[in-house]
Amino acid sequence: MKFFKSRILSESQLKRLKEHKYACQSVSICDQILQPYWSWLVLRIPLWFAPNLLTIMGLVVNIFTALLLVAFSPDAKQEAPRWTCALCALGLFIYQSLDAIDGKQARRTNSANPLGELFDHGCDSLSTVFVAISACTAVQLGNYPAWMFFQSFCAMTLFYCAHWQTYVSGTLRFGKIDVTEAQITIMGILLTSAIFGTQIWSIKIPTTDIEIKLVPMSIACLVYVYLAQANLSVILAGGVGKNGSTVAGTSVLSPVIPIILVVLPAFIIYKKSEQAIYETHPVLYILTFGLVAAKVTNRLVVAHMTKSEMQMWDYSLVGPAMLFFNQYFNTFINEYVVLWMALIWVLLDLFIYCNRVCQEICTHLGIELFRIPYPPGVPQKVYEPPSVAEKNDEDVTPLLLQNEEDI
Repeated sequence: MKFFKSRILSESQLKRLKEHKYACQSVSICDQILQPYWSWLVLRIPLWFAPNLLTIMGLVVNIFTALLLVAFSPDAKQEAPRWTCALCALGLFIYQSLDAIDGKQARRTNSANPLGELFDHGCDSLSTVFVAISACTAVQLGNYPAWMFFQSFCAMTLFYCAHWQTYVSGTLRFGKIDVTEAQITIMGILLTSAIFGTQIWSIKIPTTDIEIKLVPMSIACLVYVYLAQANLSVILAGGVGKNGSTVAGTSVLSPVIPIILVVLPAFIIYKKSEQAIYETHPVLYILTFGLVAAKVTNRLVVAHMTKSEMQMWDYSLVGPAMLFFNQYFNTFINEYVVLWMALIWVLLDLFIYCNRVCQEICTHLGIELFRIPYPPGVPQKVYEPPSVAEKNDEDVTPLLLQNEEDI
């Protein structure tokens, strides 16, 4: 009971969170192209509509459409109906659009606050898991379990690394090819499956024994290497803290431990399973460990925004520990049952953590999560598309080009 009574964020952390300033650098090609559309779209949103409500609505649509696709192919091997792939592509597009304008809506309504950034990144961490699973399902990558494992965990690890380098440098950086480009590519894959059917990816390239699906997967590997190199170069260059430390004054390498505690057990359990739990239930397996990765990523974002030390242990790791010790004691419980137990544990832990953190921040800042409490008669700030002068302003450009919920 002590766990539920104790606070997650201390008074000093909440104070530093209130003082936190959002810093972002984005040179994403697609972000700049889509800016006119996003600026047009945000003007269609009522001024009373809370930015966080936009974010959560997009996430719900994204998760629902992804689960619908997975329901017809739970092992990522069966051919899913074309309409599910089309709906999943639409769900991702809706999420991307709403995720891109929540920050604009916050500035438009003069309701930007630190909770918005945290809430946005938290939703992104969850979306990454479901987008990775839906992309693998759409190309029937379950027939190549090792590839599916690699692709999914690379996506989640790279998202973690992006916030790791933010924890080190104090600035969230997006390259020319980054999140938006990846989302558009996955939408293209989903639409291809919707038009031609998921079997299109199993056709072999003429004069070779290589299936078409391995081509985009190979390209994705090159992109992973490129993004990993970009993040690691920032991390190893040293942080903005004292003596090249992180924003919290800790070692720049310390955040590697939590993500290793997620990825390494996932790989070991997958390889050591006598019941082939991963090969039999790849989607359920990746979803379970993906949610653990999302929880760890959320704690990293909180550590960055509160300039506090990143904790190595997390309660969500109890889920993977169930699977690990079950194997250690000769699998005395069916692994499928334990996997479901681990998933339920992680879901509850993630929900409780996010709920408590949001409540503590709302109480400290005197705000509401999904509502803009404007007093009667107080005029609201009207949003205007950025002028050319603003676009050339070094301090303003990162905020205008960023598709995150900023403060």
